[in-house]
Amino acid sequence: MKHCFYNESVGFFYNNSRKELTTYWRTKDILVVALGLTVSLIVLLTNLLVIAAIIINRRFHYPIYYLLGNLAAADLFAGIAYMFLMFHTGPRTAELSVKTWFIRQSLLDTSLTASVVNLLAIAVERHQTVLTMQLHSKMSNQRVTILIFCIWATALLLGLIPSYGWHCLCALEECSSMAPLYSRSYLTFWAISNLLVFLLMAVVYAHIFIYVKRKMGRMSAHTSFHPRYRETVVGLVKTVTIILGAFLICWTPGQVVLLLDGLGCKSCNVLAVEKYVLLLAEINSLINAIVYSYRDNEMRSTFRRILCTVCYRNPKYTPTAVKPNGADRGSLSLNGHFTVDSSI
Repeated sequence: MKHCFYNESVGFFYNNSRKELTTYWRTKDILVVALGLTVSLIVLLTNLLVIAAIIINRRFHYPIYYLLGNLAAADLFAGIAYMFLMFHTGPRTAELSVKTWFIRQSLLDTSLTASVVNLLAIAVERHQTVLTMQLHSKMSNQRVTILIFCIWATALLLGLIPSYGWHCLCALEECSSMAPLYSRSYLTFWAISNLLVFLLMAVVYAHIFIYVKRKMGRMSAHTSFHPRYRETVVGLVKTVTIILGAFLICWTPGQVVLLLDGLGCKSCNVLAVEKYVLLLAEINSLINAIVYSYRDNEMRSTFRRILCTVCYRNPKYTPTAVKPNGADRGSLSLNGHFTVDSSI
């Protein structure tokens, strides 16, 4: 029968995993916390702005924007979770109870998982909209609600699993180095899951790009060359590059480090970079708002309405009209030509 260490302190597990637990604030700790709180605050403000814009502007009451709003909510939650971490890290870690430590980690895991799964849902929605040549997704509000519920159910499941059994409190030899109360097998599972999500996103966006390029290429061969063809294709390449590049840069380092720790790599100094790869993942919550929302002309106009009430009350100021090929448009027919806006 296995002996479990439920009544031990957090320090006991950190000593078991040979992870340093300081009792005083080092310069490195102060810099990490200061930078982390700054990033968290910016993430909170930008994603609150996105959520407010989607709520007050009726033109955003479509499935894709509901998903963007849910992504902003997930990233807002990630900002709160990271801020909670910053207030409970460094020397304060030793003061945490095992329960509080699990809450700290579960908040991070749940919020980051919700953000990643939501990114995949947006990619699939864009894929469906572009390939069916629809102005808006035919997905009903009920289906969008169910999808959002599934996203959060998945995030909660993956975030809470360690607290309810997938830990190492009863098997100290299975404890990881980065998260001394987590089982290495859980870290391996979580890392592989996120890497698979990235692979799926890459496949989906690659198919969108190939489809659009072929479709517009065939039309340009049979009809007069549309002046927006080159602009659309180049813009599409830029958008897909930004989306996948941001995800790759912000998420892959952390997932690789988690995977190495989960696989029990003894020669890999994962603890030396753990704080920085986590900060990179948090920065992705800021980049998401920029890539998926701030590149939309109507969204930017709504931001101005929120931030510049003086300008909004000026009769000379009018919000930018929604363009027929705006960022919320997957695809449509323009003068008989199929076109896709570059900001998918």
